[in-house]
Amino acid sequence: MHGRVLTIPVPGRCLEGNPLGDPAQREVYAYLPPGYESSARRYPTIWLLAGFGATHRSMLGFDPWKPNTVEAFDAQIAASEAAPAILILPDASNRWGGSQFLDSEATGRYQTYLAEEVLEIVDANLRTIPERGGRAVIGRSSGGFGALRLGMDRPDLFSILGSHAGDAAFEISMRPMLTSAAIAFDRAGGVEAFAARLRSSGPGDGIDFDGAFILAASAAYAPDRSERLPYAALPFDPRSAELRPEVWGRWLEHDPLLRIEGAADALRSMRLVFLDAGDRDEHGLQFAARRMFAAMQAQGVAVRHQEFPGGHRGTSMRYETSLPILAGALDA
Repeated sequence: MHGRVLTIPVPGRCLEGNPLGDPAQREVYAYLPPGYESSARRYPTIWLLAGFGATHRSMLGFDPWKPNTVEAFDAQIAASEAAPAILILPDASNRWGGSQFLDSEATGRYQTYLAEEVLEIVDANLRTIPERGGRAVIGRSSGGFGALRLGMDRPDLFSILGSHAGDAAFEISMRPMLTSAAIAFDRAGGVEAFAARLRSSGPGDGIDFDGAFILAASAAYAPDRSERLPYAALPFDPRSAELRPEVWGRWLEHDPLLRIEGAADALRSMRLVFLDAGDRDEHGLQFAARRMFAAMQAQGVAVRHQEFPGGHRGTSMRYETSLPILAGALDA
């Protein structure tokens, strides 16, 4: 590469004593663009949030046939196809496969960890532009959800948001997964048995993957420390798969689509919100992106929407479209 990647340790004070016993000590990867070492200038930062079941390390995965996300962006900078920017890849994973980048009494204070601890360490160790005009955050799938929520919840920190098929419109995208999760829990012998097996061996197939996501999302959206592991209320009865409306209502309170009106001021303060999804997304997130685009436009948000041929997985190439757009809109 023309630039380089370094590892910055993060003590994880916000994660100490978390209910799942996940490590508090973490690391963040930082990509430094070409020219960083030989100049004294400051650079904007783009935060990349990994999808469910992935981590910051996944985004640097080696493939002999194609560049990973960081390598592709590095090549775009070298070819003058993108403005130089620092990429920040934090670790917000947990035992269940993902924290949804939220604070939860069932998993830990992951949004606070990102917004306060990681941000402070990044700005202290790198020549960043330490103001919201120099920061963007983007992610895929659950990472897109996390980016949207960081922008809505902490608009003082970021000026640009991006979501590649981010979780939203839960009635369309999430509710069908409840049936798969019920099957996964039932065939494992119950939720606790499923959780125990997940910790030791991970999901065995697509149905297990849906079960893992619903378990993780329940811990993020409907935490309940009075319950046994996963310390959460499930949105359905695991015996009958019947919907529990009161718990499902707690999920809907986290739906980015339904939060747009209440977060309109925060979203209007953004220079840009970038949304996309594949036209064959298996979870129907193309419909979620279309609806969010329309709802944000109605609120006067500077939003840009694209739709591309493809499904939900194998879409990391979309960063080759979004990252140059985000980098070009940030303070330099």
